[in-house]
Amino acid sequence: MNRKSAILLPKTKKILETVGEQIKLARLRRRLSGEMVAERAGIGRNTLISIEQGKPSVSIGHYLNVLKVLGLENDFLSLAKDDTLGKKLQDAELITKKRAPKK
Repeated sequence: MNRKSAILLPKTKKILETVGEQIKLARLRRRLSGEMVAERAGIGRNTLISIEQGKPSVSIGHYLNVLKVLGLENDFLSLAKDDTLGKKLQDAELITKKRAPKK
């Protein structure tokens, strides 16, 4: 079976690389070895290395498992939480009801 990696635009790729770097820094601040985090997350050491490099081919579930090991799984919940653009678009398409007729 051929594995396909997601094709990302340069700006998007940089964001994913930054996330990987932040995960690595969080691991190092906790003084946890890569081997220990990989074992606790149920992944291989090479997968953890790919996560820390921000590779798009790694399952989002693996990213989440690593965040859980680091105690950062709640940070995952803040993704797209405040969707201001989406709310503005939704509000722009709201149909206002006409006023009720006077008696």
